[in-house]
Amino acid sequence: MKIAIIGAGLSGLTCADFLAAAGHQVQLIDKSRGPGGRMSTRRAQSSMGELHFDHGAQYFTVRDPGFQAIVKQWQNDGLAARWPAAGDDALVGVPSMNSPIKAMASRHDISWSMRIDRLENHKNQWRLFEENSALKPLFDAIVLAIPAEQAATLLETCNTSFSEIARQTKSDPCWTVMLAFPEPLSTNKKTIRDHSVIGWAAKNSDKPMRGDLESWVIQATPIWSNDHLEESQEQIIKALTTEFAAELGISLPEPLHAAAHRWRYARSGSAGSIALYDAETGLGVCGDWLLGPRVECAWLSGTALAQLMVE
Repeated sequence: MKIAIIGAGLSGLTCADFLAAAGHQVQLIDKSRGPGGRMSTRRAQSSMGELHFDHGAQYFTVRDPGFQAIVKQWQNDGLAARWPAAGDDALVGVPSMNSPIKAMASRHDISWSMRIDRLENHKNQWRLFEENSALKPLFDAIVLAIPAEQAATLLETCNTSFSEIARQTKSDPCWTVMLAFPEPLSTNKKTIRDHSVIGWAAKNSDKPMRGDLESWVIQATPIWSNDHLEESQEQIIKALTTEFAAELGISLPEPLHAAAHRWRYARSGSAGSIALYDAETGLGVCGDWLLGPRVECAWLSGTALAQLMVE
């Protein structure tokens, strides 16, 4: 089959790996400029050199034997390593969180910076639309590997049952602030957890192969993020930096770099399924939101959908 996969995060790329291995032609499409999804890495320039921030998922854990084998290969290839500060079982991509995703993406044909806004199925052939303009290739099957809220909209016109499942599975937002400093902070802390405003903060530069410049990623709680969702980046930087300094109990030096990112669909919900597939029309849906908000869940869902499609 000729298959289009919308979404080139871990779930979509995992599905693509299995489908391609089974002999299918796979084309991935993503609205982002490059690979990562929630495992993205933000790069920035400063007067003291280039900066890297894991501004999405901070680390991941492994339970499933199949995912264990994949992660073991990542470690052997120098793409992942342990990060004890987050727990004995915590791992991160190296030299950045998106390194495993970049390696997976390199194996596939991916169209970046392309936003699909409509799907049509006619006589079991799928046509994709970008800004209401039909794309030329037709596909035998299609996979949506995107957040629930985005999937719900695309599914409205082609599968109301799947659309309703996605619509009922809500994601939590997250405001994230990225800070870098010209000198080490006077604290021994490497993480902050479960503060009333800060859900998680991590010394990004403590992770393996992150360089020497002191850098931190501060992520607000879902409730706080939702309450301040439409505020400006400047307001968010000021508010979360103030909370961060208060939690550490120190005065912060003037940062080399300060930026904020709003994740509207940061922490996925859970629909109670592993994957959705309509064999009659060749429509599949995968993503962590079907199982739960863990990196491993994205891999499990993409794997399960590919197996359904191959079978």
